[in-house]
Amino acid sequence: MWTILLAVILILLVIWATRARMRLRFRTRSIKNIETSVASPVSTALGELIAIAGGIYLSFILLKSFLDLSVPESIRIFHITIDPLAFLAIIIALVQPVFLSFYEKYLQ
Repeated sequence: MWTILLAVILILLVIWATRARMRLRFRTRSIKNIETSVASPVSTALGELIAIAGGIYLSFILLKSFLDLSVPESIRIFHITIDPLAFLAIIIALVQPVFLSFYEKYLQ
């Protein structure tokens, strides 16, 4: 039961982050780019999400190596075994567009 709930929450977070990233991307895209664009906004948003999560993950690995930190190889959350650094990187990448849209909307 908890596994299904966690999976649903993660899927909703991915959809929410993808929509926020699409909205941010659409606002910054110029008319010139729209005419020559081939990729869909969803594929671009998902590609950026994965690229950002990968960059955060590599930064965590470098930080762990540089500081010689002891981090468990895997953790278990509701019968799912995952890499804690990868999980943290994905969570940060999912939350980032939400904070960026909040920042642009209310703090600028």
